[in-house]
Amino acid sequence: MLRTILIDDEQPARDVIRHYLKDFTEIEILGEFSDGFSGLKAIQDIKPDLVFLDVQMPKLTGLELLDLLEQPPLIIFSTAYDQYAIKAFEMNAIDYLLKPYSKERFTQAVQKAITMAGSGIMLSAPVQNLVKTLEENPEFLQRIAVKSRHKVSVVPTDEIIYLEAEGDYVMIHTKDARHLKEKTMKFFETHLDPSQFIRIHRSYIVNAKFIDRIEYYDKENYAVLTKNGDKLKASTSGYKILKQALNM
Repeated sequence: MLRTILIDDEQPARDVIRHYLKDFTEIEILGEFSDGFSGLKAIQDIKPDLVFLDVQMPKLTGLELLDLLEQPPLIIFSTAYDQYAIKAFEMNAIDYLLKPYSKERFTQAVQKAITMAGSGIMLSAPVQNLVKTLEENPEFLQRIAVKSRHKVSVVPTDEIIYLEAEGDYVMIHTKDARHLKEKTMKFFETHLDPSQFIRIHRSYIVNAKFIDRIEYYDKENYAVLTKNGDKLKASTSGYKILKQALNM
């Protein structure tokens, strides 16, 4: 018996899944959720074996939800995503359902999940590979999902003042808070718009709109002062990039 939950912001989409699942005695539906936040909490609390997950949802998308899971269950996506993402799903996900999908296509996806669940294969690997593949897509981030203890927040990138390296994590500084994210500085350097976010040092990426001024530091090094009063060291190479970006 596969313990299952449905996460989709559209009631008709959840109704279709429930209807199709009536043919599967191996599936037990434990609940359905209409947004990524409640769905994430349900995964953490219920620990289902299988999740039907929509990709495009308000507040917290399916992909942002995945990024916050340490040990994801089996995932079957339902999506109207673009062709690039679909190819990534084909390579790495358990399966995906491109809306609108037929009952035959749905059955194929569920049978694949049942087979994988019974095979003893490490279930988290395909989802983790999917997240890794999507991270390699150079599309610029518009927001970042972060969690602290039991709270999940979505930070618009436009509100980020700067990012700071913290070992294997990155500290995201905004006007009102700090958020620790398990990503690398290289990831953010690649996925934030370089016309706005400038890597001034191995430890810092700064949002150009929050730069107050630049001061001489010492030995050809400079310091970037942000509008919230923080002082960030800029390396020689970082200063050159900064000058070029700001047309100094």
